[in-house]
Amino acid sequence: MIPKECKRLAEVDFPIAAVGSAVVNREKKFPIPRGLPSTMHHWWARRPLASSRAVLLALLLPDPCDPHCPKDFKRKARRLLPPVVGAVGAKDEDLRAKLLRFIADFANWDQAANPKYLAAGRALTKAAHGGEPPLVADPFAGGGSIPLEALRLGCEAFASDLNPVACLILKTMLEDIPRHGPRLAEELRKAGAAVKEAAQKELADLYPTDPDGATPIAWLWARTVHCEAPACGAEIPLMRSLWLCKKAKRKRALRPTAARPEDGPPRVEFEVFEPKADKEVSAGTVTRAKATCLCCGVVLPPDRVRSQLAAQSGGADAVFDKQGRRTGGARLTAVVTLKPDEKGRHYRAPTDADYAAVHRAQQRLAGILEEWERSGKQGLCPVPDESISLNEIRRISVPIYGMKTWGDLFTARQKVSFVLSTCKIRDIWRMDRSIAKSAAELAALALDKVADFNCSLAKWRSTNEDIGDLFGRQALPMVWDFVETDLSSESYMGLERAVNHVLQVLKHTSAAIEYVGSVQQADATNHPLPDRSVGVWFTDPPYYDAVPYAHLADFFFVWLKRTMPARSDIEGFISSDDGLTPKEREVVVDRPHRLSNSTKTADFYESGMAQAFTEGRRILREDGIGSVVFAHKTTEGWEALLSGMIRGGWTITGSWPVATEMGSRLNARETASLATSIHLICRPRPGDAPVGDWAAVLRELPRRVGGWMERLQGEGVRGADLVFACIGPALEIFSRCRAVETAEGRGVGLAEYLEKVWEVVGRTALENVLGTAEAKARNGMAGALEEDARLTALFLWTLQSTDGGEDAAAGDDGEDAAAPRGKQASYSLIFDVARRFAQPLGIHLENWEGRIVETSKGVVRLLNPAERGKQLFGEDGGGAAAAWMEREPGGNVQQVLFPEMEAARKKRPARGRGRKPVLGGDAEFAASEATTLDRVHAAMLWQSSGRSEALRNLLKAEQQRGPDFLRLANALSALYPASSEEKRLLDAMLLAAPR
Repeated sequence: MIPKECKRLAEVDFPIAAVGSAVVNREKKFPIPRGLPSTMHHWWARRPLASSRAVLLALLLPDPCDPHCPKDFKRKARRLLPPVVGAVGAKDEDLRAKLLRFIADFANWDQAANPKYLAAGRALTKAAHGGEPPLVADPFAGGGSIPLEALRLGCEAFASDLNPVACLILKTMLEDIPRHGPRLAEELRKAGAAVKEAAQKELADLYPTDPDGATPIAWLWARTVHCEAPACGAEIPLMRSLWLCKKAKRKRALRPTAARPEDGPPRVEFEVFEPKADKEVSAGTVTRAKATCLCCGVVLPPDRVRSQLAAQSGGADAVFDKQGRRTGGARLTAVVTLKPDEKGRHYRAPTDADYAAVHRAQQRLAGILEEWERSGKQGLCPVPDESISLNEIRRISVPIYGMKTWGDLFTARQKVSFVLSTCKIRDIWRMDRSIAKSAAELAALALDKVADFNCSLAKWRSTNEDIGDLFGRQALPMVWDFVETDLSSESYMGLERAVNHVLQVLKHTSAAIEYVGSVQQADATNHPLPDRSVGVWFTDPPYYDAVPYAHLADFFFVWLKRTMPARSDIEGFISSDDGLTPKEREVVVDRPHRLSNSTKTADFYESGMAQAFTEGRRILREDGIGSVVFAHKTTEGWEALLSGMIRGGWTITGSWPVATEMGSRLNARETASLATSIHLICRPRPGDAPVGDWAAVLRELPRRVGGWMERLQGEGVRGADLVFACIGPALEIFSRCRAVETAEGRGVGLAEYLEKVWEVVGRTALENVLGTAEAKARNGMAGALEEDARLTALFLWTLQSTDGGEDAAAGDDGEDAAAPRGKQASYSLIFDVARRFAQPLGIHLENWEGRIVETSKGVVRLLNPAERGKQLFGEDGGGAAAAWMEREPGGNVQQVLFPEMEAARKKRPARGRGRKPVLGGDAEFAASEATTLDRVHAAMLWQSSGRSEALRNLLKAEQQRGPDFLRLANALSALYPASSEEKRLLDAMLLAAPR
């Protein structure tokens, strides 16, 4: 056994870059490898297997360089490692290096089921723990990455979660698959084939083929509202885009025309055409809930769009009269087909036959509901009638558009398909065989995956002629135009493809896992395990207010309930009183809004985390170790988590940022989302821990943070990831004490200490990017750049991306990618993060509002130079100032940028009270008030406008002034993203600077 005094590898070193590369370049990179659990069923913020496996192994193994490390372990490790990583040197440092090399190599997905690596990993674990691998517990198990990796390494695993959907995922992956092995695969194939065969037989008339033999595979729909302009009243199809296919060599789109009959309102008609140029394709009809009428051009405001859709229960279904003619509701815009013996997808206009099939589906659905009502409403309603909670309206916005129940998210045809499928899976589940029940559970998860791609919130992707899943981000936003497919189709995510995804996971997992885990639905604040029974407590808790797990999981839960109604013997299917997933005890923060009645505040989260950490400390053995994964991007979230850890009696002993996120994900495009997940290594704090001296803590803090930043920068960790990764070593100083007090005996709280942490990180960052002169700012000495330059540099430094991709630049609608080359991006930080850094450094954000930054809805945006043109030069945009600079290159430029213009300003009184130009124009603002950043931005604008002579004269003047201009320009060039317009301008400007 590992002595409790012995440090684990995770406390001394870790292969950060190699493990991060294994995650981002293998598990997260498209195409996603087959067999990953994430491909079986969606779960939000699921931890990558590579990072979970690597960190867990580092937690399990002792540090060979520690004097308390068992000699028997070192002897066995030297024998086990050579077959996988080569010969091991004689020194303990050599053995440590090889263990870290093994961890890095084993993180690669290609080695995850390699028998040599599996055998070595399990043998090392046994060697470290006296032949008895410890129990690994995860109280927030979610998607199950951590307990699955515990089983892979030969440990016992106990996984629990409060959410029943998570528990079913855990049960199938940790219990059913290891227990039944390959036999379960055959049983699942039979179950999937039976459901698909029934769907093809019973739903054939709802998905008919075309008269010419073509097979429709997708139906593109648009919700509709009516124009409220006088003398119009046309139906407005709500469409984000009129593109059908946007591939480089094959483009298709819709061309709208306005028909104006004499006996009624105008109407929009569409035809499919092949555009020769992008400009031939009209813009969409809806942006930010504002709908533009294609017949009269009037814009319908968001409140009227919402009101009209609410009257249609969201508007996902077409409305028919008694003769079966469509009279309103959702409108088909195009049908995607496959033609015999012809490659590629084809597009055609909708026909009466298409609407007739939809009408039949509505009639059949009405019959299903009538039969249920005649039965006295025995059992659950076949169609989910559970209400969507209003407490998460900011991320689940569909209720304000009239979708009040979970069934409202599906069209009538989709509802009939899912009702049939749930019945067939339920029949299989009722078989009196354990393996049949397990197969039914996996089939139910596969049906969930189909629902993810086949509901009225699934988008058509014209770039690759594919369908986007509902949960592209951790929310349920409104989708105006959507795509519908046949559940039994093989072209998109139908049941057959979903079952194949599950089979791939089953195949890989059963080949790599020999042990059966334990799963239980449980509250992390009241853990079911006994005292001191766990060797490793490793968990990924909820990230403050980042993901409303329970609210989102209801989308899947309502269908799972209907596939397995007799749930008493299925762990994890205990729901709340409203028949949905438990929410009151879920430890998250609900974002407040006017429709919310939630009391789950920051205090609730902090208290819940403290209870969960207290329980973790209770069940951990004396020689055990813990780890907590966290990746929230606000300091409030971090402070709440850390406060819970300290209140729960833990000491942080390590902190490793591992790249786990792709920079292209949607939420990364708007602000400085973290590309890494911070893995905090922790131990129970001893009962006899000392009281810390505040002065001593503050003396040690800069040294620890500075050394850690240097180490992490060498590993490629940057920006906000680097900021939060510094929390670990900083908190080790603070958390090892039972309390910290000043010389006067005043207790110092965590919030006060973290203010100092942000200050030290910010100062260290500025010294790194702006040079050693910034150190003088600590004592108010001369030499530091002005406040706006420090704010800009710190802003851009925080936005840097660890994964090497483009930094956070968002378009107008949040769906576009980063700004393309040639366009200046917009860089944003959450206000809380910007304030935490600026305030301790004496930077007052409010002083720079409208000049350097712009704040809206809790987000601070950095203004780019182009936006500052009028502010710097006045209405003429710099022409007058450039002309003056071209005429008068000499003169006294030591004190002011434009001395002649300054003299002119003094002779003439200022006009008006508005903001005046800083650098000239009509010279109403003192040129001496121009900062170094103002002059750099002026030079960038002259570079952009081609005023090369003015730019050369300015650069000469700045060289005479001093080094600050070039120092700042070089620093900003290094901070801006490589493909940004700002960097291009700066680099071109610097090339023109006299040598």
